[in-house]
Amino acid sequence: MKRRTLLAAPAALATPLIGTLMAPAIVRAQSSKIVFGYTAVTDFTSVFVAAEEGLFKKRGIEVEPKFIPINSTIPAAIQADSLQIGGPTPSVFLQSVDGGLDHVVVAGGGATSKSITGFGLLARAGSGIRSAQDCVGRKIGVPGLGAFLHVTFRAWLKQSGVDYRKVNFVEAAFPQHADLLKGGTVDAVISADPFMRRAADSGVGYVASYYSTFLPEGLPTIIHTARRDWAERNAAQVKAFREAVVEAAGWMGKPANDARMREHIGKYIKLPPEVLAKAQVSPPSPLVTVKQLDTWVAMMKDQEMLKTQINTAALIAK
Repeated sequence: MKRRTLLAAPAALATPLIGTLMAPAIVRAQSSKIVFGYTAVTDFTSVFVAAEEGLFKKRGIEVEPKFIPINSTIPAAIQADSLQIGGPTPSVFLQSVDGGLDHVVVAGGGATSKSITGFGLLARAGSGIRSAQDCVGRKIGVPGLGAFLHVTFRAWLKQSGVDYRKVNFVEAAFPQHADLLKGGTVDAVISADPFMRRAADSGVGYVASYYSTFLPEGLPTIIHTARRDWAERNAAQVKAFREAVVEAAGWMGKPANDARMREHIGKYIKLPPEVLAKAQVSPPSPLVTVKQLDTWVAMMKDQEMLKTQINTAALIAK
């Protein structure tokens, strides 16, 4: 989302990672409940559907979705066992692995699509930002340093001939975007629906670019990960979780379920029905492949975000 040493992202992750890496391994019996960490984007819809349509319970597992404001904090929460499974962006996950955390992918969330314009560069009204070049010297908020939107936006800047190091990035959670633009705290944000659409409709900002069209089709935007030791001890639960989100993805593809799907999104993202009714929902991609992870690794290496060689084939839970 190269959703991570020259950049601010490692600094953002350093403090929680150091503490958790130094802490002794947590040993637990097989968990009776899975606390799942999500952020306020539609890329988690398959999990919301699986929870609300009883697809987890049908398989004998209890999953409690828990809102996490900043995506880049999810790996540390998984390491500390505050979450058993969470949804970091691929770049956040890969950078945490690069930093020494032994986590694995259990399933996937949303994916990119050239038909989706649900995220982009949302500029403050009156800022004059219209192009990649206009971002130089500006302060731009991202919902997670080193996360999906931050990494892909920097890739777009580079592709457009702009040195992303000349842009001042700050961390800003999705629900804060409209207020930050209105108050002039930032010149722009990299945002996503429904928050982007709501801010644009209110007049505090405008979409300067739906920059994501340069991304390959079907690239994971969110992946669901767990500690390797937890996943190995709870292999049956991992399998059940994966099967449930696969079924949820199929359920989402049926037009007759659209209204109910949006109700489920609204329960967890907490936005009015009229806003959610217009929001684009990321297409689900419940199974993550090595090739997809390799694409993310290549993008991150291009941004000098990784210091080690990552064996992506070893990162997908059985």
